[in-house]
Amino acid sequence: MAHSPNFSIHCLNSSQPITAEEPQVAAPKPKSRPQHPWLIVGLGNPGKKYNGTRHNVGFEMVDAIAESEGISITNVNFKALLGRGFIGNVPVMLAKPQTFMNSSGESVGAIVSYYKIPLKQVLVIYDDLDLPFAKLRLLPKGGHGGQNGMRSIIDHLKGSRDFPRLRIGIGRPPGRMDAANFVLRPFNKQEQEELEFTFQHAPKQWNNLVKLWFLMVYLLSTALRNGVRI
Repeated sequence: MAHSPNFSIHCLNSSQPITAEEPQVAAPKPKSRPQHPWLIVGLGNPGKKYNGTRHNVGFEMVDAIAESEGISITNVNFKALLGRGFIGNVPVMLAKPQTFMNSSGESVGAIVSYYKIPLKQVLVIYDDLDLPFAKLRLLPKGGHGGQNGMRSIIDHLKGSRDFPRLRIGIGRPPGRMDAANFVLRPFNKQEQEELEFTFQHAPKQWNNLVKLWFLMVYLLSTALRNGVRI
């Protein structure tokens, strides 16, 4: 299993020999830069009416992560339910925008702006019609793919698409059913059981996934600095 690289910088300062007239003074400790939290956002619609619907799998995944890592998502700010904690030793912020799906960017944009979170440290989790049911796909960047919540987020991040996303497959609507109606339908019993299995087991691998994500971001950043087109 690949781990994200750890960096340490040691500064060696040359100095003149200390005489009796020059008392030794301990060098001041360098100030550590504050570490920005990693923002993990699950998309969905607020309210009991939408609990258990396909469009809310982002909410459900974030809830599963919160339960696994012991993070309480009870604070209300920036039009979202928020929770802060750690995954391993990495500070994270979990968010469930309460703006309804199509206006998710109002919340996400405000959080990113206020905390000055680099976009490479923003992971958005959402449902995807184009993936087989319960399949997960992690990507470093991309477009909205017709998903209105992602469209809103990209708009509120000044058009930037350069942030990671975890897509959760919900399958295609049967027959000629309209996609907008399909995403608001609840899962059937078999689907719910399979989804619960996915959510129960995914957080157990979450630390590994986050380490892989951190490594991926580092490699992409290095490539871009070296002029590699991605």
